[in-house]
Amino acid sequence: METIKTELIKRFKTISLITVALLFSAILLMVRVKLNNSFFFLFLIWNVFLAIIPFSITIYLSTTPNLSHIKLAVWCIIWLAFLPNAPYIVTDLIHIRTGNDALLWLDVLVVLSFALSGLLLFYISIIHMQQLVLSKFKKFPIEIISIVILFLCGFGVYLGRFLRYNTWEIISQPHHLFRDIITIIFSPFQHYEAWLFTLGFGAFLTIGYFMFKNLNRLKLN
Repeated sequence: METIKTELIKRFKTISLITVALLFSAILLMVRVKLNNSFFFLFLIWNVFLAIIPFSITIYLSTTPNLSHIKLAVWCIIWLAFLPNAPYIVTDLIHIRTGNDALLWLDVLVVLSFALSGLLLFYISIIHMQQLVLSKFKKFPIEIISIVILFLCGFGVYLGRFLRYNTWEIISQPHHLFRDIITIIFSPFQHYEAWLFTLGFGAFLTIGYFMFKNLNRLKLN
């Protein structure tokens, strides 16, 4: 319990920032519900809940004393399975076209606020996991693996947005999921859109990652 308390204090600024971002998103959503008399965008609450899971996993692992290599490896796999849910919210921008034209600006603000919250959770979670892995594997090529993970997340977002798979189907329908993955990999020309999206969205996430990681190094002239 003391370890958890110490870790939460250590991460106070980070958790405070995330809390403020999520509260702002929720307030905007409630304003939209009130003005439009529509509950359409309430699915964003579920999406951001899924985005919180990988962040919560890294917080949990950070508070676990004597974390073994095997336990870390197992949790890394679970973390990776949920990780694409965080940047997935960016693709919810597609739903703006179904909104009310009179308050289109509000729809844009609502979805963007949730998307930015998702990206914030995404990048912080990656940084936390890097620290955890490096604490156990000193010479691990963390930057290279991180970039690979970012592009894998791009592919995961494609599977979720366009093929409508969710994280739970890794367990409930693994045969369908892996069949489609293998088909996309071995028939790239027939599934060029999957590759284009994966490369494009993966590049977007990679650029955002390096920007996020180096923000604290920027100095005003």
